[in-house]
Amino acid sequence: MAALERFEAAGLHVTARSRWYESEPVPKSNQPNFINGIVSVETTMAPAALMAVLQRIEKETGRTKGPRNAARCIDLDIIAYGDKVTRGETLPLLPHPRMHERAFVLMPLQEVAPRWYHPFLGRTVDQLIDKLPRGQSARPIA
Repeated sequence: MAALERFEAAGLHVTARSRWYESEPVPKSNQPNFINGIVSVETTMAPAALMAVLQRIEKETGRTKGPRNAARCIDLDIIAYGDKVTRGETLPLLPHPRMHERAFVLMPLQEVAPRWYHPFLGRTVDQLIDKLPRGQSARPIA
């Protein structure tokens, strides 16, 4: 919540927000369950500038650098930027390169943008959910 409160001040207008979801860590580990959600924002920032703002908000809300896939207090990512596709040296990679393999991304994304279409894979959110690896789940928190 503290991060969302900083979005408007940073020039990010939140247009939609999912419920919070609880999920097990991916890849599986002995870490505690994670809490995830998706917001849709309007901004005039380019993806690289937006990523810099998100990283600043992470830092302001207590994130410190640690090992990859380690538990963290906050993790803000750009999952998609409209229908933009970037690969290779262009950062951030869009859509997020592992989003289609993560229930904790797709389930809240389905709430916020049910008609979103993956521009690189050519699949809808529902089709991506149907193809999720076995054993993944994301449960809405009441």
